[in-house]
Amino acid sequence: MNIKLPVKKHFHFIGIGGIGMSAIAMALIKKGYSISGSDLVKNKETRKLEALGAIIFDSQTKCNINFVISQFKNQTINFVISSAIKDENEELYFCRKSNLIIKHRSEILAMIMKSYFSLSIAGSHGKTSTSTFLSTLLELCTHNSSSITGGIIPIYESNAHVEDTKYLVTEIDESDGTINNYISNIGIINNIDFDHCDHYKNIEEIISRFKKFASNSKKLLINYDCAISRKNFNSSNQWSIKEINNIAYSIIPNIVNKNKTIGKYYEQGNFIDTISIPVPGLHNLSNITAAIAACRMIGVSFKEIKKNIKSLELPKKRFEFRGELEQRIIYDDYAHHPNEIKATINLARLFIKNQNNTNKDQNRRLIAIFQPHRFTRVKQFIHEFVQELSKADVIYLTNIFGAGERNIHNINSQLLAKLIYKKNKNVSCLKDNYEIKDKFFNLTKKNDFILNMGAGDCHNLWSILDEENTLDD
Repeated sequence: MNIKLPVKKHFHFIGIGGIGMSAIAMALIKKGYSISGSDLVKNKETRKLEALGAIIFDSQTKCNINFVISQFKNQTINFVISSAIKDENEELYFCRKSNLIIKHRSEILAMIMKSYFSLSIAGSHGKTSTSTFLSTLLELCTHNSSSITGGIIPIYESNAHVEDTKYLVTEIDESDGTINNYISNIGIINNIDFDHCDHYKNIEEIISRFKKFASNSKKLLINYDCAISRKNFNSSNQWSIKEINNIAYSIIPNIVNKNKTIGKYYEQGNFIDTISIPVPGLHNLSNITAAIAACRMIGVSFKEIKKNIKSLELPKKRFEFRGELEQRIIYDDYAHHPNEIKATINLARLFIKNQNNTNKDQNRRLIAIFQPHRFTRVKQFIHEFVQELSKADVIYLTNIFGAGERNIHNINSQLLAKLIYKKNKNVSCLKDNYEIKDKFFNLTKKNDFILNMGAGDCHNLWSILDEENTLDD
């Protein structure tokens, strides 16, 4: 039975439009709390919140804070920030100066989790996809599950679905060290990689944070195929898409194409059944295996899982088909780390191979449009970016999305392009989405497969192209 949280609180989110912040705000509204928030740009998520009664400001000034205080005099007001909110933010500065209650988003999510049986997905890559797959399976198999994630889950058409349920699926962010704030019934570690070099000095610091997350989890589920996870964590609950022996949950693929992956499912080394996965890509197969394993750990029958697995879909911005312009197809992907780019390009090649089998007269090129994300990440992994991006047939780099960072090391996309040029001469730099729009039909050819990658505002490209195409019509 869920514990009802007290309602005599108000929450004001500084930066409420972010995908993680808006999900928590949505959850609190469903829990009966009053909500306000500010963001410089309104989006779909802020409009959803506003429609549910949240007060949304499109500025970030101390006047907003004074207004909230005046409107909610009889309630305890929590001012919620994420690590993206800088000290010089006027709202945050005023809250600190006024000794108001400031909470990190992780503290609020941890509070919500306490009233559920929580299944929490952590890891360097694939968190949102795994959260989506697990949320979908639990919803369809148990009809007793809620979710708070960092992406739009197709079955809910939202990043937050919160009801009076037994289970709660949450996506746990390790980027700022707040991974330690959560206590989970089942903690899931997808993989561990060195990233977020703005916060961590080395891989050892990251492993240390994940170890604390593991110790805060009543049960732990880990990816055996990740060498770092396998080496650093002891758990009888492991999954794999490569090994069977001494593995609790395995799917070994034998048919892989752009439409599906068919594999043999094993538990504790024993063959259970052949299963068809409707989502392409071996990295997605691993994420789905994790979701199945978590379901089995809480007693969901394999028969129910197999029946409902046909409904799995990727979340938005994860190899998402956006559309076609004059025989050029465009996909969006959130890949912004070299290992993610590697997996995404491999998946694109699988699509191109399958399409060329049915259209042998066509010679599709793979066009990679990449918006690098964070100066620190590009500096740390510049040679890995070169290695993976050069595998596309043509590469277009846009300016680095700083995500609030200062460019203290004078890193830019031109430097990355010069290094890629040594491996692949078909590389050039463009300023932004609007320059791509202006030159789109000169940069591309009919039958090109265009992969638009990054974690910044690059995903606005399709809307810009589609609007231009509509106006031309």
